Amino acid sequence: MSHSQLVIVGGGPAGMVAGLLFARAGVQTLVLEKHSDFLRDFRGDTVHPSTIALFDELGLADELLAREHDPVSDVSARIAGKSYTVADFSHLPVRHRFIAMMPQWHFLDFVSSVARRWPAFAVRMGAEVIGLTEADGRITGVQLRDGETITADLVIAADGRGSILRDAAGLPLEDLGAPIDVFWFRLPKAKLPGNQTMGLFAPGTVIAMIDRGDYWQCAFVFAKGGAGKIRADGIEAFRKRVARVMPELADSVSAIASWDDVKLLSVSLDRLTRWSRPGLLAIGDAAHAMSPVGGVGINLAVQDAVAAANILAGPMAEGQGVDALLDKVRKRRMLPTRIIQGLQRIAHERILGPALTADVTDLTAPWQLKLLNGFPLLQRIPARLLGLGVRRENIRSPEAAGRERPAG
Repeated sequence: MSHSQLVIVGGGPAGMVAGLLFARAGVQTLVLEKHSDFLRDFRGDTVHPSTIALFDELGLADELLAREHDPVSDVSARIAGKSYTVADFSHLPVRHRFIAMMPQWHFLDFVSSVARRWPAFAVRMGAEVIGLTEADGRITGVQLRDGETITADLVIAADGRGSILRDAAGLPLEDLGAPIDVFWFRLPKAKLPGNQTMGLFAPGTVIAMIDRGDYWQCAFVFAKGGAGKIRADGIEAFRKRVARVMPELADSVSAIASWDDVKLLSVSLDRLTRWSRPGLLAIGDAAHAMSPVGGVGINLAVQDAVAAANILAGPMAEGQGVDALLDKVRKRRMLPTRIIQGLQRIAHERILGPALTADVTDLTAPWQLKLLNGFPLLQRIPARLLGLGVRRENIRSPEAAGRERPAG
């Protein structure tokens, strides 16, 4: 049995950023990630301006952006063949006014490498947590699949939308209902000047096209529970459906050789009504699963990590108990969670729903989208919501006293 002051379960964006900030404050921190590396495909690749700005506060933004990425300065949608600009990030009050399209494994590897510069940080890959340990009603640590037990003063559950720990802790979950699921797949493309990321809307079909340079990362949206029927129609019918939405992809869809090349994401939209128990705090997708709409899930999770460190890292570094402070994280982050999830539900009902049920003759752009496209000044409003979010966090957690910033 071993002990760490803080154990973070999950090496995704929330867990790794929390690990960096708590270790930076001098809290002995251990991140446990069940996979052996970060190289998993079809994960969110959007690093929003709010997240880049946090690394700017740490003096690390330029180093982060030295990693492979494409800047996206605006977001557009193509509906029935016509393009509409939805959000223009060029006027945001931050230094980097764009979304960085960066493979998530690069982002996580960067955060991990930076966090290792602080002696208080450690990460263990291939360490699968299967449960919690508890004494007298308080969470005291975690149990690994290999039988090892690690005790901790605090456990942070950052293990995603299928969180084992929130279930083990009995934290109450409110299911808001998500009427969509998504097929993820890749299509090859030539690298073009600028980033062409967009949403495509055609009668009965919605596809998000994420420009990854020499390939499209595609999210094919369909009504929840419809995966079986689409598969039953056959892979050739699926290829033709994709090509109908974007005819210029007709020569690329052969890259979808079989259903093995198409991965199902079962979309969830939910949130915990209580994020903590004595000794345990849930953040990120473990606390609130987001829809892919807007690509904001990663950045909301990172904001949770910053809020948790702002509230807890200083007291923990001083050796204080923090059970009484845990619910402050939920109170701080519940408002933005509710607002963003509410906006996603509106998008499901008023944009995606009508597009997925439209026939050939009745698909038109919503009046709100026409208004945004006609008055570019209004594009700053969704840009602010998408780019910086609601109740944006700034880093207020301390850096360990008496310790110089480690050299790169």
